[in-house]
Amino acid sequence: MPKEVIQVLTLTYEYKAVPTNKQVQLIDHTLILCQKVWNFALREGKDWINSRKCRVNACSITSEYIVPADAPYPNYNAQAKSLTVAKKQYPELKTVNAQVLQQVLRKRETAFIDIKREGMGFPRFKNRYKMRSFVYPQLGATQFLRGNQIKLPKLGLMEYVKSRKIPDGFVAKQVRVVRKPSGYFLMFTLECNVKVPHTLPAGHLRGIDERLDKFAATSDGKLIERPRCLNSLHPQLKLLQRRLKHKQKRSNNLHKLNRKIARLHQRIADTRKDWHFKLAHKLCDDAGMLLVEDIDFRVWAKGMLDKHRLDAGFGQFVSILQWVCSKRGVYFDKMNKDYTSQVYPQCDTHTEKKDLSDRLPISHECGYTTHQDVAATQVIRFSRDLCAASQRSTNCLWRRSDGDW
Repeated sequence: MPKEVIQVLTLTYEYKAVPTNKQVQLIDHTLILCQKVWNFALREGKDWINSRKCRVNACSITSEYIVPADAPYPNYNAQAKSLTVAKKQYPELKTVNAQVLQQVLRKRETAFIDIKREGMGFPRFKNRYKMRSFVYPQLGATQFLRGNQIKLPKLGLMEYVKSRKIPDGFVAKQVRVVRKPSGYFLMFTLECNVKVPHTLPAGHLRGIDERLDKFAATSDGKLIERPRCLNSLHPQLKLLQRRLKHKQKRSNNLHKLNRKIARLHQRIADTRKDWHFKLAHKLCDDAGMLLVEDIDFRVWAKGMLDKHRLDAGFGQFVSILQWVCSKRGVYFDKMNKDYTSQVYPQCDTHTEKKDLSDRLPISHECGYTTHQDVAATQVIRFSRDLCAASQRSTNCLWRRSDGDW
């Protein structure tokens, strides 16, 4: 029997907000102040780092001590205290909820930590259009949800389109207000303490292979056509981008045109994401196990066909598929991608490198004929190494019979 583990299950529900004109002004005002606080905190941390680039007894051509040598590092606690003092000098900061500005400082500190922890780049300064969201980390003990309205600090009651109900047992812990080209949205972070059993390999096994000419192929012999979300709207996008060179820099006409381009990009991204979710649920309908190749899509997207690979969104699809599998209780795993296109699933022998134009290979030893992409998924499905690794992880013996384990 699978072991049950008590853990916090987190969901994020997104709703379309319907703010009034006054609330739109308050949201934009909050984003501007968040941008100023971010830039000030980032400059303070950057100056402290630059002041430590050279020795005390030496002069540097690129940097010098612009802060005292004994000044401590401006972490979150120090900057939060400085923010409290700054409110006395700048009363404008009092017009925004205190926790909203504190979350901006916490995000700045996390960005500095991720430079070494995650290998990410140095955080950048933001202009008025780059700061697009702010978060309320604590909603308080009061009843803030009233039907299709939500009560937020400094904003009051705001209506939103309640497209779906919050699941029973889940509690909204925080709300993020996001400004997108198509309007304003509310993202609820829902949490619930539940007993989630470990998903064990059981049921019908299905292998999935990502390709470019076809979006994916399954071990059941199905070929999924690639969505061309960008290609369908590329002429319209190309026309709008050509008009940018005729606009004056920092003008209102340039800003309006950029908003049109952003709305078109959002339409493309939303269409692709919706298709990925529908395909992920369709693959999980009659399967108990899903196996995909472990591919670094950042490297895979480079080259002559990078535009088409990025348009397909393989990395996003794998992340969505993993989430849908965990939500629906389907076992999900990744396996080694090497030689999946060079081995025949029936005779399990290595052959010479196949030509990509030959999509219907024939094995000279066993006479097995199938589509090359389907053959790769069947190799994923019947991989002996995966079976041995899975047996060691679950300490059980499996028996294969018509694709069931």
